[in-house]
Amino acid sequence: MKVILLAAGQSTRLKPINDKVLIPFCGKTLLEHQINIISSTGLDNFIVVGNKYNLSKIKEKCHKLSGNFYFAEQKDLSTGMSGCILAAEPFIESNEDILVVSTNDLVEENAYKLILESIHRRPKASLLLAKKINKYFPGGYLKIDSNNQINSIIEKPKEGQEPSNLINLVVHYHYNAQLFLKELKRTKSVKDDLYEVAIDSQIKKGVEYFAVPYNGFWQAVKYPWHILELQKYFLENIHSHIDSSVFLAKNVTIHGHVYLGKNVKIYENSIINGPVYLGDNTVIANNSLIRDSIIGENSVIGFNTEIARSYLNQNIWTHKNYIGDSVIDKNVSFGAGCVTGNLRFDEKNIKVKIKKQKINCGKNKIGAFIGENVRLGINTSLMPGIKIGKNSLIGAGLLIDQDIPEKSFVKQKIQNIEVIKNIAQNSLPDRENFKQKI
Repeated sequence: MKVILLAAGQSTRLKPINDKVLIPFCGKTLLEHQINIISSTGLDNFIVVGNKYNLSKIKEKCHKLSGNFYFAEQKDLSTGMSGCILAAEPFIESNEDILVVSTNDLVEENAYKLILESIHRRPKASLLLAKKINKYFPGGYLKIDSNNQINSIIEKPKEGQEPSNLINLVVHYHYNAQLFLKELKRTKSVKDDLYEVAIDSQIKKGVEYFAVPYNGFWQAVKYPWHILELQKYFLENIHSHIDSSVFLAKNVTIHGHVYLGKNVKIYENSIINGPVYLGDNTVIANNSLIRDSIIGENSVIGFNTEIARSYLNQNIWTHKNYIGDSVIDKNVSFGAGCVTGNLRFDEKNIKVKIKKQKINCGKNKIGAFIGENVRLGINTSLMPGIKIGKNSLIGAGLLIDQDIPEKSFVKQKIQNIEVIKNIAQNSLPDRENFKQKI
C-alpha cells in the first residue's frame, strides 16, 4: 500500500502566510511532522504530490526522512483533490491499495492505527476516517447506517442542511485503487468536488465504504488563525530541552516546558513562561517576556518586548514591542514601539477578511497576520485581525486598520494613509553583522 500525500494546494485562504505544508513547527515543517506520524505506524511508501512552486522544497525535506518516496507534480491546480490524486497514478501498481492523506489536516498516530485495524477487519472494503463535531465545518459530511457503512457523502452542505454531525477527514483507504481511479476519470461535476462525487458514485454502484470513527486530535489548516491552533498542539507535546550551548544570564526566569535550541542567548530580567520553543541562534534581550509561543531560528527579540501566544517564523527582529495572538512569517522587522492589537473594545469575536469576505474566526483575541519580508516603522499599531502582505514596507507612526496587499509601501498622507501597490522588490540587507555584535 502506498500513502498519497496531497500537498499541491495553493494555500490561498492562508494568505499572507506561505505554503502551509512548509510551515515549521518546533524545528520541523508540517509535512515532516505528518510523515513522521504516519511512519510510526509502519507505513513507509509515500507518493508526495506537490506543485511547481513547492515541489523542490518538498523533495529537499523528504530526502532527510526515512521511507520510500515518489514525487509527482500536479500541473493543473484548478482540478483540486481529483487532479492531485491522478497526478500520482504513474506510481500506483495495478493491484495496489492506496491511503489518501490531506496535508491540510493534522491527526494523531492513532488515526492511522484505527484505519489499519479496520483494514484487517474489513479486508475488501474502502474506509474513510470520520469525526463527530459540535459546530458547523465547511467540509464533507457522511450519512451512515448502524453498521458504520456509508450511504452517501455530501461535500460542503449549507449550514443547517448537514445530513449528520459526522465529518469526513481526508485519511481515506481505497481497497481497489485502479477501480477508484477509473471512476475519478469519468466523474463530472460543476463544483470543486469531483473526488467526493466519485466516492459517492462508487457507493451507489455497490462498492462498500465504511466510516472509521476517530475521537482524537484533529486540526484543519485553512485559515491563518489555524496556525495558532496547531502551535498549541505542538507546544503541548514538546519535551523540555536546554542545549549545552545556551547562554542564560543569572536572573533569567524559566517556567514550564521550554525548548531552547543551539546557541540561544537569554539576557538579564527576561522571563520565559512555557510552553515555549526558541529556535537555534535566537537572542532574547533584557526585560523580555515570552509565553506560549514559538520563535524560529536566527531571531532577535529585542529589549523590553512581550510575545504572547504567537507564532514567529525565523529571522524576526523586535525592539520594545507587544506581539499577541499573531502569526508572523519569516524575515519580519518591528520598529521600536510597534504593537499588535488583539482585543476589541466590546470583546466580541474578531472577523478576518478572507477572499473579500469577512469571516468570524471564532476567537475574541486575534492579533496580526504578517507575510514574509515585511518591515514596520516605529510606533506603528496594527488593529486586531489585520493582514499585511509579503514584501511590504509600513511607515512609522501609523494606525493600520485595513489589510495591506503584498509589495505595498504604506506611508503617512496628512491624516490618512496611502497604499502604494506593486513596489519593486528590493533585496534587504543581511543583518548577520548586527548579530555578531550582540
